[in-house]
Amino acid sequence: MIQFENVGLRYGMGPEILRDLTFNVPAQSFQFLTGPSGAGKTTLMRLLFMSLKPTRGLIRIFERDVGNIPNDNLPLLRRRIGVVFQDFRLLDHLTTYENVALPLRVRGKDEASYRHDVLELLQWVGLGERINVLPPVLSGGEKQRAAIARALIDQPELLLADEPTGNVDPPMARRLLKLLMELNRLGTAVIIATHDLALMDQIDARRMILSEGRLDIYE
Repeated sequence: MIQFENVGLRYGMGPEILRDLTFNVPAQSFQFLTGPSGAGKTTLMRLLFMSLKPTRGLIRIFERDVGNIPNDNLPLLRRRIGVVFQDFRLLDHLTTYENVALPLRVRGKDEASYRHDVLELLQWVGLGERINVLPPVLSGGEKQRAAIARALIDQPELLLADEPTGNVDPPMARRLLKLLMELNRLGTAVIIATHDLALMDQIDARRMILSEGRLDIYE
């Protein structure tokens, strides 16, 4: 599904933030991306989401060379990716329900075909009583869970989650991990960027450790 070959990234004339990254992410796989703060995990996630392009090297996603994809074609590819970034990116004028249902509305699906699924997922992430609340009223943890539900609702081929349990308590973190594992079982490749060693220790999954711009992989 994803192939990196000797990828490097720098901003302007500065030093490379990421360098010589070579790895593959198989379809339907599950892996953690970890490493110290400032190692470049969020930057790597942005490369995976195609919101950044590398300074050098080759990135192929869904069998397409990212460097040769016209910018106008990128939104269509991104629809195959669910993403949870740390700033949540919820729309303040939409309710929790409407934010989670948004990817399905964008695809032109009729509400009757997805309303039950959205409500069920919101119940699972503990937001069943908050479906009509606007994001400014939600706590940080509730916004986190809403963002996760939105990323999962359309069962993407690839899920990128940047610290998805960073604002929730340990029981909810375990529940969300279980939900991500179930999504993976249904065929979605999952990449979770996290500092949480306790979370990673709960399952036997591949670990990609980023340090000083370089990546080591432990199967």
